[in-house]
Amino acid sequence: MSITVSISHKLGKFDLDADFHIPDTGITALFGPSGSGKTSLINIIAGLETPRQGHIEISDRVVFDHRQRINLPARKRRVGYVFQDARLFPHKTVSENLYFGARRNAQKLPREEQSAILEMLGILPLMGRRPAALSGGEKQRVSLGRALLSNPDILLLDEPLSALDHARKHEILPYFEWLRDHRRIPMLYVTHAIDEVARLADHMVVIDQGKTLASGSVFEMLGRTDLSPLAGRFDAGTVLSARIVSRDPKAEVSFLDCAGQRLVVP
Repeated sequence: MSITVSISHKLGKFDLDADFHIPDTGITALFGPSGSGKTSLINIIAGLETPRQGHIEISDRVVFDHRQRINLPARKRRVGYVFQDARLFPHKTVSENLYFGARRNAQKLPREEQSAILEMLGILPLMGRRPAALSGGEKQRVSLGRALLSNPDILLLDEPLSALDHARKHEILPYFEWLRDHRRIPMLYVTHAIDEVARLADHMVVIDQGKTLASGSVFEMLGRTDLSPLAGRFDAGTVLSARIVSRDPKAEVSFLDCAGQRLVVP
């Protein structure tokens, strides 16, 4: 399963020219400053906007190709979308919101997988409530659950943490980590927060003024100082892959193995 995007589109004062490949698992961060075309790009992938020309494949299915005159509607693209502001139906309960898309999908998740998603997100106690009675973090968990229950081939996340305060962000982040580590589904995560990229992403696509500047593993991309002045300032650094060997709860530290070295971290 692969996701390929190669499109051109007129976007305000500049042209959106994107060309990249999304791995079949893990989180790919779509990173760039505000106004660089990130949201327009994932709207095009989802089928909510139509590009001027190009080619998009999702799960090895062509969903858009201007030369072949293929342009599948959003409901047929098998895309899960988590919006910045949750966008739950205010007149429906949490349960009704969760299953809105799933009921319209012929390829339903097995019931045990549905139950596992609801349990993982901690949504079961909220099922009878309406969105007005939910906190910001609870709304985003319901929005994420709704997207996952529709059994998508790709999950699109448009700055899902930007509307949350610091405490709510840290409430939601572990759920994205769990999805990355336990479910084989590609995720395209739009953000301009480099700390979210470093914590969550496996891969990274950098865009500015609608142009794809670079793409690759997050280990490689975060160490490139040449991208900083082009894509909005971010501190260059290094992301290390390590294995947790043991923990000391009393001292509140963990011991990691990294490239033959032992690291001690909080």
